[in-house]
Amino acid sequence: HLLFHHCDVFSILPCAEAEAFKEQGNAYYAKKDYNEAFNYYTKAIDTCPNNASYYGNRAATLMMLGRFREALEDAQQSVRLDDSFVRGHLREGKCHLSLGNAMAASRCFQRVLELDHKNTQAQQELKNAATVLEYEKIAEVDFEKRDFRKVVFCMDRALEFAPACHRFKILKAECLALLGRYPEAQSVASDILRMDSTNADALYVRGLCLYYEDCIEKAVQFFVQALRMAPDHEKACLACRNAKALKAKKEDGNKAFKKGNYKLAYELYTEALGIDPNNIKTNAKLYCNRGTVNSKLRKLEEAIEDCTKAVKLDDTYIKAYLRRAQCYMDTEQYEDAVRDYEKVYQTEKTKEHKQLLKNAQVELKKSKRKDYYKILGVNKNASEDEIKKAYRKRALMHHPDRHSGASAEVQKEEEKKFKEVGEAFTILSDPKKKARYDSGQDLEEDGLNMGGQCSLQYNTLPDYLPFSFSASGPGNFFFQFG
Repeated sequence: HLLFHHCDVFSILPCAEAEAFKEQGNAYYAKKDYNEAFNYYTKAIDTCPNNASYYGNRAATLMMLGRFREALEDAQQSVRLDDSFVRGHLREGKCHLSLGNAMAASRCFQRVLELDHKNTQAQQELKNAATVLEYEKIAEVDFEKRDFRKVVFCMDRALEFAPACHRFKILKAECLALLGRYPEAQSVASDILRMDSTNADALYVRGLCLYYEDCIEKAVQFFVQALRMAPDHEKACLACRNAKALKAKKEDGNKAFKKGNYKLAYELYTEALGIDPNNIKTNAKLYCNRGTVNSKLRKLEEAIEDCTKAVKLDDTYIKAYLRRAQCYMDTEQYEDAVRDYEKVYQTEKTKEHKQLLKNAQVELKKSKRKDYYKILGVNKNASEDEIKKAYRKRALMHHPDRHSGASAEVQKEEEKKFKEVGEAFTILSDPKKKARYDSGQDLEEDGLNMGGQCSLQYNTLPDYLPFSFSASGPGNFFFQFG
């Protein structure tokens, strides 16, 4: 009897020591010194490893430290030792939920309600788990629909309940990358890599951001690293293949362009554009490159269309605005050209851009005046002799006497045209006035515009016209017959 009692005393001593460690742990936990609390709970477990509450307390401490995977192991051990340990099941459920495993969390909370059907915490946590499952379901459907903003929204809501879920963070980061929000996506992926440098998903997202920012070589390195960690990573494998193909096609297109083989360059850029519609920055460059090819082939409307697609993908792409503006100038769409050059100059205030804008504004101003070259039917480089011949031809064509038998409406229109021919010749036959007109200066100052005086001299018309015509102002016609 004495021997038995002696042995019983020795078996009780370690448990008493463990309880003391636990009490110290509780004191530190209350002070929010979770690291010290962890140390004392660990000592309690080492001293008495079969006590469920010690594992439960250490699990609670690890949860406060954000170490949910380790906390989960302790919580699971606590309920293995005592299946009726309600707080142990609650903590296991909380860890599962924090790590994004809502199904496993639900089972834990249901077990709590079996033990204590009035447990309000378990009832609330069960609802939280159901909410997370619902957000997961919605996000999966929206990802397939390519509604990436909605996926980000769902993952943000889910992460409120599952802050340690790498899967949700990765999905959010991937969608941020697909939305072009690269710094945010990089930040999420980097946070995960700091905790787990071998996380293949995070490596993939880092690569994806670089790939979408047109840093294709660096992107490939991350994809290769991700595949080294997870050889079956389908997304990393596809992205790596696309990145290599895109780089090769773009480079081949550039080579063909430099050699002057514009048709081949066009085909190669078009093929490259079919590789990955998600790569916005690279595709913007490819559209601009193809627009340049079209401008070389004098397919100016197609060039404008390609540049428009480029700026729709990347509205900060200066080169595409400049290329489109030049095409607008070449097709005499001056208002559109001015708008593009204004956008460029607002973004980059260089002397060159200022001059381009000024030139476009002058051409726009000129385009809104009468086109005297067009009225005479000559080009802007016509010689003095060509201008004189064109004037005589047009003057004869619209001479009022020639249309004396026409209706009053036709006579009025022809008189107007005849007067315009005279105006055009007055300006273009005088070198000084022509220079002012060509440079876009206001002719009103010299009374040279529509309201100005202009006369058509008899001796400038063909000899067989039997009368002369002069116009001293709008609507004043005087005919003198020979």
